[in-house]
Amino acid sequence: MELTKGANAPIDTDEVVVEVTASAPVDVAALLLTAAGKVRSDNDFIFYNQPNGPGVTAQPPNTIRIATRQVPADIDKVVVTASLDGSGPANWGTAGRLSVALIDPRRHTTLATFTPADLTTETALIAVELYRRQGVWKVRAVGQGYADGLAGIATDFGITVDDAPPPLPQAAPVPPMVPQPMPPTASPPYRPAAPYQPPVYTQPAPYGPPPTYPQPATYPQPVPPPPVSYQQSPSYPQPPGYPQPSAFPPIGTPPPGGPPPVPAPPPRFGESTVNLDKGRVSLSKGETVSLTKQGAPSLTRVRMALGWDPARRGKSIDLDASVVAYNKRAKDLGKVWFVKLTGFKGAIRHSGDNLTGAGKGDDEVISVDLSALPPDVYALVFTVNSYSGQKFDEIKSAFCRLVDDNSGAELVRFELSRGEARTGLFMCMLTRSAQGWNMTALGEYGDGATVSKMVDPGKRFVLATVH
Repeated sequence: MELTKGANAPIDTDEVVVEVTASAPVDVAALLLTAAGKVRSDNDFIFYNQPNGPGVTAQPPNTIRIATRQVPADIDKVVVTASLDGSGPANWGTAGRLSVALIDPRRHTTLATFTPADLTTETALIAVELYRRQGVWKVRAVGQGYADGLAGIATDFGITVDDAPPPLPQAAPVPPMVPQPMPPTASPPYRPAAPYQPPVYTQPAPYGPPPTYPQPATYPQPVPPPPVSYQQSPSYPQPPGYPQPSAFPPIGTPPPGGPPPVPAPPPRFGESTVNLDKGRVSLSKGETVSLTKQGAPSLTRVRMALGWDPARRGKSIDLDASVVAYNKRAKDLGKVWFVKLTGFKGAIRHSGDNLTGAGKGDDEVISVDLSALPPDVYALVFTVNSYSGQKFDEIKSAFCRLVDDNSGAELVRFELSRGEARTGLFMCMLTRSAQGWNMTALGEYGDGATVSKMVDPGKRFVLATVH
C-alpha cells in the first residue's frame, strides 16, 4: 500500500519495522510522545547513541523496530525521523529519492510505503508516526521537513538539546517587621543626690631664697694643630704597550651603551607569540599561535580530527568531537556535534558520529570555513567527550588534531590516551583578531558525556582573552 502525505492505515501486527532508504547516508531516530505531544524525558529519544527504549529499538543506520505491545500505556505516539548524517549532500533537496517502508518482520511482508516529496533545504524530517486510536495502532505518512536538523525536531518535542541552567528557586516572601512592645522593667526607687560640697583649699607656704652654686672652673683653650701640606703623589711612567689609565667618570654618569633594556611583559592569554612562517608549531598548554604567514594569505579553512581504536573487549568506545561558537562576551551562539551536524549556513560541518572507532585514521572530522563565519563569532572552542563513559586514562590509541584543510598540514595534536580520569577535554580554541585568527592550545579536562556539559565551563577561556 502506497501512502500519500497525510494518509493513514491500520497496523495489524504486534511488531513493525520502519526502514528508511535514501540515495545519501541517513540516520534514523524515534521519539516516544504522550498525549500532550511531548516526551516524558530525554530517555524517550531513541537514536544511535541511545538505541533502546521501551518497545522501541534503533538499528543503525536506517531502521527502527517497534513492538507495539511493549510500548507503555501513557505513550500515545511514536514518531520516526530521518536526518542526513553530514557525510554527503547538504540537504534533502540535493540528496535524491527518499522512501519509507513499514515491514512485518514475522511475515516478511511490506505493510505500507511512503515517498516524501517537496523537500528542499531541509536536513531532517518526520517520516511517519505510529499512533493509537481506540486500542488499535495506525501509521500516518507525515513527510514534514526541518531546516535545523534533528536538533530542531528533538527540541519541538521536548528534548533538552542544550543544558540550560535551571531557574533559580523563588525566595519565600519575607513577612513585614511588626514592632513588638518592650516588656516593662522594674526601675529602682528614686533617691535624691547628696548636696554638692565645694573643696577647701589652703594657702601654700612661702618659698625661701634660691640656693647658691659654685662657679665652674676655667680651662685654657686648646691650640689647633698646624695645617698639613699635601704633596701630589709622584706619577710613574706606564710600561710600553699599556694605555694610560683614564680618570674615573663623574658620579651619575650613565654606563656606556645606555641603561639596560626593560624586559618585555609576558604575553597575556590568547595573544600569539609565534606564527606559521616555519610550518607546524609544537604548542604547550596555554600557548597561542597566529594562523598567518608573512607574505601569505591568512589560514581560512581548518578541520578538527578525532581518532581512536575500537575496544577489543567490553563496552564499545564512543568519543565525540564537537565545537562551540561564542561571541566576545562569551555568549553561546550555537554548537555543531553529532545531533546537529552543520552550523552557520554550512560554515561548520561535522562528518557524522562514529560509534566504535572502527577504521584507520580520523574517525570524526569537523571542518570550518573561517572566512564564512558571521562577524559576531569571536571564538570557537573544540571539545572531545566520551559518550560511552570511559575516562581518557582508560582509552587506548586516542588522539585529536587540528589540520590546515587546504594543505593538510597538522597544526596541533593531543594524545588523549595519557589523559586524566575525566570524560571531557577542551582541546583548543580559535579566536578572531585584527590580523586574522589565533589558535590557543587548551588541554584542559572536564566532565560530561556530551558537549552540552562543556558549554558553560568553556566560557572562561573566551573571557580570558578579552583584555
